Amino acid sequence: MMKIKLLLLFLIIGNVFCHSQTHDIEKNIPEHRTYEELEKEFYGSRAGEGNSKSIADSYLKKAKSEKNISHIAEGYVMLHFDEDLPNALKYLDSLQHITQNSKENTYPARTYLLRGNLYFRNDNLQSALNNYILGLKYAKEKGNKRQIAMAHISIAYLNNYIGKHAETAKVLRHYAYDADYMNEVEKNSLKLNLADAYIEINKMDSAYVLIQNGLQDSKKNNDVYRYYQNLGLLGYYHLHSKNYQKAIDGLLECEKYFFTNSSGSKRNQHYTLLYLGKSYAGLQEKEKAVDFFRKIDSMVLKTNYIYPELRDVYTYLIDYYKENGDKEKQLYYVDRFLKVDQVLDTQFRYISRELPRRYDTPELQQEKENITNELTKRKSLFYIVLSLLLISHLLFINFYFKYKKSEKNYKKIAQDLIQSVNENRVGKNKDSEFKKETLSEPLPIENTVNSEDRTTRTISEDIAQTILRELEIFENKDQFLNKGITLGSLAKKIKTNSKYLSEIINTYKGKNFATYLNDLRIDYAISRLANDRKFRSYKIPFIAEELGYNNEQAFTLAFKKRTGTPLSIYLKEIENMSSN
Repeated sequence: MMKIKLLLLFLIIGNVFCHSQTHDIEKNIPEHRTYEELEKEFYGSRAGEGNSKSIADSYLKKAKSEKNISHIAEGYVMLHFDEDLPNALKYLDSLQHITQNSKENTYPARTYLLRGNLYFRNDNLQSALNNYILGLKYAKEKGNKRQIAMAHISIAYLNNYIGKHAETAKVLRHYAYDADYMNEVEKNSLKLNLADAYIEINKMDSAYVLIQNGLQDSKKNNDVYRYYQNLGLLGYYHLHSKNYQKAIDGLLECEKYFFTNSSGSKRNQHYTLLYLGKSYAGLQEKEKAVDFFRKIDSMVLKTNYIYPELRDVYTYLIDYYKENGDKEKQLYYVDRFLKVDQVLDTQFRYISRELPRRYDTPELQQEKENITNELTKRKSLFYIVLSLLLISHLLFINFYFKYKKSEKNYKKIAQDLIQSVNENRVGKNKDSEFKKETLSEPLPIENTVNSEDRTTRTISEDIAQTILRELEIFENKDQFLNKGITLGSLAKKIKTNSKYLSEIINTYKGKNFATYLNDLRIDYAISRLANDRKFRSYKIPFIAEELGYNNEQAFTLAFKKRTGTPLSIYLKEIENMSSN
């Protein structure tokens, strides 16, 4: 029984294990993976490394089985990287055919830019330029900023080829630092090539900073390939600075890396040998220099990779064998030089002629148009701003003159008020005596206007006289300065009701209670401010409180409403007249 249980247990475990293995195998089959996973693996490694070819094949097979046009297109792109020129061109032709009706804004510019890069890698610079120009044209039509950038950068490398290093540096610097749509990998590549351009134009400090940053960053991120790219460029930096031994030390490390395990591109291999040869030539170790230059010639014969510095290689070899009297080898390298020089001359003349005509001139025309449009906009904006300034200036002038006129009126009112206060001061005693006499006698109601018209029949003449006498006392004793006075509180004080008091004030004073109280307080303020220097030296909030107001704002508003001039101008005029 125990044996049967164990057997069943082993069968279950074995089944689970086999299922797990089958699941893992299926997961690792490219066709069972997503497009995103395949793309990540393919573009995560450099072309020609690992199983990139099989990944691209599986990607295209999967896309075709699903009839997915956009992914079929991507499959052709992936496949062209690992092929020689003729086959790679076939894949790009297929890409162009399948995307001819594409609504994506990446096509057809992407096809031309890829074709341009392919020709550039295979040293057909004329065809590379033609495709870059077309790629730029279509990228601009679709408004694709990244593709426009890629076209400009690629053309900048061609400018570098014909010796326009300063122009190259300008373009690379812009896209390395001012284009937020470039990713980190692209920016690192731009900075590497920018450092190279800086060395060519003798901006050695700037080049050194970029190289050191590249070395540190690649080491930190364990990017071995980029580390050796920067190390090779550091070798060129030392060569240019005539620190030949330092250059050699670093370049020998690069040689070991770039010539093993298919780690280096043709360019990396050629330029590593070139800089080593030149460094040894700088140390006058001619045999070692010749050794490296002969290796370069062998590689040129195999790869047909031709670049401008080969002229230096062959002239050095020719001079070396001439010095050693080896006519046969001298003749051989003269012949090699002439063949390479013919290719270089053809490419140089074509690029030098076509770049200004087909790229620089249109770009300058576009720039001119942009500048013209910008200036037109600025001109329009200038006139708008000028018009607004003129209008605002006229409004300001108008406001200023109105203000001055108002200020003049305010001053006049203030001066009249002060003069009135001064005149009242002279006749104050007589007025006081007159007021005492009138308070002892009933007020002549009939002398103002018909009492029947001014007061209702409900208030007898005796009551009206009594209220008026109480109001007279209220005014003469400055009781209106007390805070919190209301119609009800005053009516209670003078032993009448609110209705009678309100009617008497409206009839005999010609105003409502609130206006009556305000006018008394402001009239008091006008007089006291003019006569009492100490009182007007107080701050406005204190004065307002003394006059029975709750706050400064209520007082200043009431003052202007009553007098027709602001309190500030009244106080200023008092001081002016006092000093005069």
